[in-house]
Amino acid sequence: MSKRPNVLLITSDQHHFSCLGSVNATLQTPALDRLAAEGMRFERAYCNNPVCSPSRSTLITGQYPSWHGCWTIGVKLGEDVPTVGDVFRENGYFTALLGKAHFQPLRSEENQVSLETPDKFRDLAFWRGFTGPWYGFDWVQINRNHGDEAWAGQHYGLWLEEKGCDSWEDYFAGGGSPKEKLKPRQGAWDLPEELHYSVFVADKTIEAIDKAQQDDKPFFAWASFADPHPPYVVPEPWASLYDPDDMTPGTLTPGEHDRTPPHFGETQKAAPDFSHWQESGYGNHGFHSHLVPEAQQKKDLAIYYGMISLMDREIGRILDELDKRGLADNTLVVFSTDHGHFLGQHGLWYKGAFHYEDLLRLPFLARWPGKIPAGEVSSALQALIDLPETFLDACDIPIPGQMQGISQLPVWTGAQESARSSVITEFRHQPTKLHLRTFITERYKLTLYRGETFGELFDLEADPGELHNRFADPSYATVKAQLMEQWLQAEIAREPTRFARIAGA
Repeated sequence: MSKRPNVLLITSDQHHFSCLGSVNATLQTPALDRLAAEGMRFERAYCNNPVCSPSRSTLITGQYPSWHGCWTIGVKLGEDVPTVGDVFRENGYFTALLGKAHFQPLRSEENQVSLETPDKFRDLAFWRGFTGPWYGFDWVQINRNHGDEAWAGQHYGLWLEEKGCDSWEDYFAGGGSPKEKLKPRQGAWDLPEELHYSVFVADKTIEAIDKAQQDDKPFFAWASFADPHPPYVVPEPWASLYDPDDMTPGTLTPGEHDRTPPHFGETQKAAPDFSHWQESGYGNHGFHSHLVPEAQQKKDLAIYYGMISLMDREIGRILDELDKRGLADNTLVVFSTDHGHFLGQHGLWYKGAFHYEDLLRLPFLARWPGKIPAGEVSSALQALIDLPETFLDACDIPIPGQMQGISQLPVWTGAQESARSSVITEFRHQPTKLHLRTFITERYKLTLYRGETFGELFDLEADPGELHNRFADPSYATVKAQLMEQWLQAEIAREPTRFARIAGA
C-alpha cells in the first residue's frame, strides 16, 4: 500500500488576487511562482466571507459562516464545531496550525470565552503550557498581530525570547502593554528581519513536519502567514525592495458609484455618513473615508509588495524542506488567502461590504507532483469552503455529511473541467442592518442586501472591471430573474446532511 499523502495548506492574509509574480511582473515571488510552475494556478477562486474570522472558520469546518456560527469578527467559533483537523486526527494524521488563528474575539464573555484577548497575548507562561489540541490541531504555535500591532505575543513572543530578544515588546505598538493602542508604524520597520513573524511561521511549520516524522505519521499542517494585511510595515531590505514611483495603484472611474448602493459613494467623502448602517457599538470594517493621497497610496503599495516578497522567501524555505526530506512528491500543497484586498480599485483601500472581485477573488495554487498537471491554468470556479472536502478526498478519507463544499480533486487532477457552477459569499457585520450575500457564476455576480431595494449585478464578461452596476437596468431584468432562480437552487443544495437516514421513522 502506498504511503498516505501529506497536506500542507499555506495561506496569506488579505492578499489581492493579482499579487503573484506569475501574473504580475513587478512582483518578486519566486516560491509562489515555483508552485504555479509545478502545479496548477486557478484564476477564479473565491472566499465565502471577506472577513478574517468567518473565512478562517470556513477553512477548517467546510461550512458557511451562517452554519458554523462565527458569522463575523468579534464572534467566536465554538470549540464544539467539528473541523477537518478532527477528521484527520481520527484517521491517524498529525495536525498542526502555525501562525494566525483568529477564531476567537478580542474579549471574553460568559458564553464566549476567548483565549485571544489582550490580557492573554503577553501571558507567555500561559502560552508555554498551551500547545493544543485546539480546533482539531494537535499542535498549535500562533500569533495574532499584523505588523507592529499591539496584539503581538502568544507563541511568537516565546519564539522571540528564544531568539535572545528579551525586549521584543519595544518593536510593537503599546510597548509592554498590549492594552495601550498606539498608532502603528508605517513603511520601514526597525524589527530585524530574522525576528519577523513570517520567519516564525516558517520555523514552526518545519518543526511541525519534523514532529510528524518523529511520530511516523502523515501530516495536515496549516502555515498561516499574517501578511500582507495592513498596517503597511516591513523590515529592511524588504521595505526598500520596491520603488513607490514604480507603483500603479488602482483608480476610481468618475461616476461609477452613481449606480452603486449608497455606502460605496460615502467612502469617497472626507466626512462620510454611515449612520443608516450602524447597529452596534463595534463599527463596520471599511465604513469610513477611503480618501488616501496618491503619494501615500504608492508608498503603501510598495510596502505591501515587500511584505509579500518577505513572506514568499519563507514559503520557499518550507518548500525546500519538503525537498530535503523527500516529502515533496507525496505532499499536496495548496496556497491561497482568507480574502482579497483593495489597492485603490474603485477608490477603495479597506475591506468591507464591497463585494468587488478585488475583495472576493483570491490567489490560488495547488501542487501535487504526478497528480496535478504542472504549469496549467484553470478558470474553473473554486471556493475556500471546498478545501476541507478536497483534502479529505485526496487522502481517501470519507467526507462528513456536515460539510457544505464540493471536492475539487477531479478538477485539480484534470479528470473533469469544473466541479461547481456558482459560489456563494456571505457578509454579515451587524445582526440585521449590514447583512448581504453574493451569488457568483462563470459570467455574473449578483448581490442582495437584507431589507433593502438596491443591490449589485455585474456582467463579468462584458464588464470585467465592474464599472457598470446592472441591478436596476431593465435590459438585464431577465438575466437577474434567471440568476435569482439559480441562486435559490444553490441555497437549497448547500444545506448539509450531518447524519444519513437509516430508518423509515
